[in-house]
Amino acid sequence: MTDYTLIRSRRRTLSMELKRDGTLVVRAPLRLSAEKIEAFVAAHEDWLARARARQAVRLAAHPEPTEAEREALIAKAETELPARVAYWSRMTGLTPTGVRITGARTRFGSCSSKNSLCFSWRLMQYPDAAIDLVVVHELCHIAHRDHGAGFYALLGSILPDYRERMKLLKE
Repeated sequence: MTDYTLIRSRRRTLSMELKRDGTLVVRAPLRLSAEKIEAFVAAHEDWLARARARQAVRLAAHPEPTEAEREALIAKAETELPARVAYWSRMTGLTPTGVRITGARTRFGSCSSKNSLCFSWRLMQYPDAAIDLVVVHELCHIAHRDHGAGFYALLGSILPDYRERMKLLKE
């Protein structure tokens, strides 16, 4: 039987989440029986095994940097990312109100409602093609807030090979 942390709330569905540290969190409705929760977890054992394997591969490919490496990546991000944003902004005509560097672990970039872009310094561990994809992706959110057809049409018109570039981020 798999160990997990159970969180009950006023929800209607069951869900499982594999945390970065490898722990499993199961979210369940308040009145759902323990037997049904156990059966749900047991039914998803193969998903959990695949997810843990993917997590191990990603962690091996991108281990947590040392303090010196982290500082070097932050310095590189502070130098390169604003220049890349300026370049792609000129190319697309989409202008952000600002650019910030963060230490986000779960997302490479974001675009605020005020068109300010944030990028994680962790992005600097990836190839230039992947970095440019994230920059252009966030710039496209200035014109299209969602990931709808218009967003992907704009992204594809700027970077026709965006699907191949996305694969670089998943390696």
